Amino acid sequence: MATETHDTANTAASACVDSHGGALGMPQLCGEWMGNQIFWLVVTLVVIFFVLSRVALPRIASILAERQGSITNDLAAAEDFKAKAEEAEEAYNKALADARAEAQNIVAQAKAEIQGDLDDAIAKADAEIAAKSAESEKAIAEIRASALDNVKTVAKDTAKEIVAAMGGKADARSVTAAVTARMKG
Repeated sequence: MATETHDTANTAASACVDSHGGALGMPQLCGEWMGNQIFWLVVTLVVIFFVLSRVALPRIASILAERQGSITNDLAAAEDFKAKAEEAEEAYNKALADARAEAQNIVAQAKAEIQGDLDDAIAKADAEIAAKSAESEKAIAEIRASALDNVKTVAKDTAKEIVAAMGGKADARSVTAAVTARMKG
């Protein structure tokens, strides 16, 4: 009986297997094994479908969602940094303009101070020149007055000597009156 069962198994499998147990042609294409292959194919596809749909695809979807969120957050942060950079640039430009204006004010103040000091020095020099000029005018007036007195004295003495040399006699009053009249014009 054991031989009959073995023979039955050999005859059933004999359409796809040779006497040595090797496959005849391609075993996938053996018509007797198609039902079995289709069953295991469906079972395998169902298992793969459930594994993918329940485990792999949710993980992939969460990773993609996380990556998209990171990209969105990074883009928002980049926009914020760009806005802050623009604000910093505007603040820098304003500070630079303020510094230039302050420098211009400092230069203007320095020029005004220097001009004021120069004006004070010029005024002081003008005052000193005016004082020295007044002193000089006074000295010149004194010299002129003394020179005029000296000229009168010399003219009187000369007139007396000339009159005496000519053989005349002149009194001091008449000589003084003649010299004074002549000097007036």
